[in-house]
Amino acid sequence: DIAEELLSHLLSQIKTGGFIPPRVIVGVPSDVTDVEWRAVSEATRAAGARRVYIIDQPLVGAIGAGLPVLQPQGSMVMDIGGGTSEVAVTSLGNMVQARTSRIAGDEMDEAIQNYIRYNYNLMIGVRTAEEIKMSIGTARKTKVTSTAVVRGRDLTSGLPRSLEITNNEVAEALTEIVQLLIDLLKQTLETTPPELVSDIYEQGVALIGGGSLLKDLDEVLTQNTGVLCKRAEEPIACVALGCDKLFKS
Repeated sequence: DIAEELLSHLLSQIKTGGFIPPRVIVGVPSDVTDVEWRAVSEATRAAGARRVYIIDQPLVGAIGAGLPVLQPQGSMVMDIGGGTSEVAVTSLGNMVQARTSRIAGDEMDEAIQNYIRYNYNLMIGVRTAEEIKMSIGTARKTKVTSTAVVRGRDLTSGLPRSLEITNNEVAEALTEIVQLLIDLLKQTLETTPPELVSDIYEQGVALIGGGSLLKDLDEVLTQNTGVLCKRAEEPIACVALGCDKLFKS
């Protein structure tokens, strides 16, 4: 219902008097069920779309990142979003291999919340945790220290309290999440056909999605897999850019 409401609002912004309803491309996680697929299609049509094209999000994200997905070679993309992380291998316009995990940006925020609650007895909100992640969050500990002031509710007194937290503490909070992302990438590489793996080693892995903006994550993934992992130029917009390219093709 919320998706339909949002789409209705967006579609109303582009329609003018007498203009035929638009076509809509929707990117969805590669592991959606048939029921979820139909729900997305029905919600988009109910919002006012003339025709709906539903495409695997990793594939359209790879297109937006500029990978040669239509070529007879292997390309790999890792999409770290808010609710899911996906790794996909593409070739000749199809997904050859794909893995999905529910470990993503939201779990990073939750991990930061839990770390501060357990270590400082301070409850902070999701928005505060996300701001910490974006400002001083890092995938590994460093010698250079940066800090951020955190404000929340003291769990003992129930009163507002603030404290200073360092980037290395955030890295410690995110250790398990980062390791799970490393494992996800490794597992996908291990099950990829050998002839495509050589292409991936030569070309590297494109990182897209808001979660890929975590500082040093690209370097940590590269060090632990032996494959160059590089952030796309516009990681947050890759799926939208891919949809745009499909419409223009």
